[in-house]
Amino acid sequence: MFTNNEIDQVFQALAHTTRREILDLVRDKPGQSVGELAQCFDVSRIAVMNHLAVLTTAGLIISEKDGRSRRLYLNAMPIREIYDRWTDSYSEQWLDRMSEIKLMAEAVADKQNKR
Repeated sequence: MFTNNEIDQVFQALAHTTRREILDLVRDKPGQSVGELAQCFDVSRIAVMNHLAVLTTAGLIISEKDGRSRRLYLNAMPIREIYDRWTDSYSEQWLDRMSEIKLMAEAVADKQNKR
């Protein structure tokens, strides 16, 4: 289970358009180098590396040294864990509410049928 600080890091990383685009590019072409990735943007390589540092700290990018370059891979697990955390708890909450509504509707229908 993620701590609140780790969840904050993931949301901070996802809050920037360029970082989301980086994630898309790495997902679509796993194992690309930092240089290859940097060529996709009209900013300096240093700016791309700063974005990668935020994504790596959040656990969304895994970088692997390959000789003189780094290969980049998407790690979607932090996003999945956050998704599961909220969908599980909210789904359960809504399921309980829907069950209550169903029982109330059935009670009203029973009353009307007995008349």
